[in-house]
Amino acid sequence: MGKFIYDGSVKVDFEDRTLAHLQLVIGAKLRRGEPFHFTWKDDSSIGDGRTTVWVHPRSSLVYKYYGSRKPRLNMAWIDALAYTANSPAGLYLVPEPMDVAPKGATDETH
Repeated sequence: MGKFIYDGSVKVDFEDRTLAHLQLVIGAKLRRGEPFHFTWKDDSSIGDGRTTVWVHPRSSLVYKYYGSRKPRLNMAWIDALAYTANSPAGLYLVPEPMDVAPKGATDETH
């Protein structure tokens, strides 16, 4: 279980694999100077609601991974998450689609 920390005060847990995909999508948006909303469903322990933050190039973001191994990336999921990030609603988690990995792809390349 990893942790996404926004501006030092908003902290939310995500599976390491999910967090790795979010980091790639968020990083791509910020490299292009594109601010966006990021929304997630809160855990039932804090009210079962949802939280939205405004992510912009000056945001302080921390991605804390608890596992030491880099997770295998699913390019189809990255594309699906990027699609939401580019929508008026902003980035939100969508179910992971099937990965169509090219033949010979390894965990390091994918």
